[in-house]
Amino acid sequence: MAIKTFRGRTPAEALSQIKKELGSSAVILHTRTHRTGGFLGIGAHTVTEITAAAGDHIDQPTTCTPRLSPRRAPQPTPEFSPDPTRADKVEISINATRPTPKQKPTPATTSPAAVQQTAASARRSRELPLDPDPTEPDDRPARQLAREAGLLDALKQPQPRQPSPDRIATEPRSQSTISLEREMELLKRMVGQVLQSTRSTRCGNMPEALEECYLRLLESEVAAEIADEIVGIVRDQLDTHELADREIVRRAVLRRLESLIPGATTPTPPERAEDDRPLTIALVGPTGVGKTTTIAKLAATYKLRHARKVGLVTSDTYRIAAVDQLRTYANIIGLPLQVALTPAEMAQACRSLSDCDVILIDSAGRSQHDQQRIVELSDFLAAASPHEIHLVLSSASGESVLRRAAERFTSVNPTHVIFTKLDEAVNFGVLVNVMRQVNARLSFVTTGQEVPDQIEPASADRLARLVLDGGAIR
Repeated sequence: MAIKTFRGRTPAEALSQIKKELGSSAVILHTRTHRTGGFLGIGAHTVTEITAAAGDHIDQPTTCTPRLSPRRAPQPTPEFSPDPTRADKVEISINATRPTPKQKPTPATTSPAAVQQTAASARRSRELPLDPDPTEPDDRPARQLAREAGLLDALKQPQPRQPSPDRIATEPRSQSTISLEREMELLKRMVGQVLQSTRSTRCGNMPEALEECYLRLLESEVAAEIADEIVGIVRDQLDTHELADREIVRRAVLRRLESLIPGATTPTPPERAEDDRPLTIALVGPTGVGKTTTIAKLAATYKLRHARKVGLVTSDTYRIAAVDQLRTYANIIGLPLQVALTPAEMAQACRSLSDCDVILIDSAGRSQHDQQRIVELSDFLAAASPHEIHLVLSSASGESVLRRAAERFTSVNPTHVIFTKLDEAVNFGVLVNVMRQVNARLSFVTTGQEVPDQIEPASADRLARLVLDGGAIR
């Protein structure tokens, strides 16, 4: 007896394979359904396995009589015929109305031992409970056995057309996969609604041109309250026709941004102060923001471009080689340099440079978290009595760092702000936010490390365009 197992995604598909290969007279020995493939239950699909034998070598009656139970009345079921020698297995003829040719089976293929071994193997694959005695008749009717084996419903289904390989690869999906896809779709919909609600709340009935500028301000990390203030003022200033013109709206927003960057005017060449002392300018700020390099750029600008007599004083004796760095710049430019270790020495250094037009003081960098060092810095500044105190901040720092530094250094009363490393800034809107916090005027910006170049007076127009339009620093 030729026994073979056929697999299909549906019982009808497996039965179709049996009929095609073994013929219409094939005998079903066993069927089971299980899930395979996927990972952790995701992407798994159902597979039906049916074990069948060619019916040409078995005496198959045209009608089937169920095995009688001693406790139940006989129930004729012509479609099914359980075989007591096959231990709970059900033989189902695919075409019962067609007579099967009777041939005498060979002892090697139809021996009771072989049949019983096949039935036991099939029973273990379905994980059905074993009977205490396989030779005893089964009390269950044949239709019940067929229903438990999943064959009755399979035979009732119409045989579908063979699906294409592409459809087979994409069609079966587990319930967990479908549930996960639904949750993802619901989450996307909720996020979209939240974003739309937030945008509608902030923008309201804002004209399209003004809304574009508003979104650009937010993308440049301008604080939301400042952006709201800008678009509110512009909306009140322009009429309906002007609000529909993108260029008019853009210029109005730029003007409002310029007003938030105070004091960005072209400075005049430095002159001696009204008290007949040299114009004394001190640079303060956190560590690593580029104070010494900025001092060298300012000294070269005043000496080489404006022909002023410049003197340098440094109190940065904490950083290794800081004095040597500034002395190298002073020797190249041809400027006198004084070193002050104490507030008294600072006052003496300034008096020794009284014949200069400008005195530039390079202070030691102080952490915005070290309040004690900032107090020491105040003592040095009091001894020098500078006319201008420029707070140096790095444009490459985050907004929280800039705000913290601006807050801590307010105790030294800065009069101006210098933004360095403008070429390394990611977003320029933070500059507007910091200038709103500091009660000082913007004086210079640096756009690189080259000395004496890449320093320029701060231009409100240029910074406003950088905030609104972005772009690279040139």
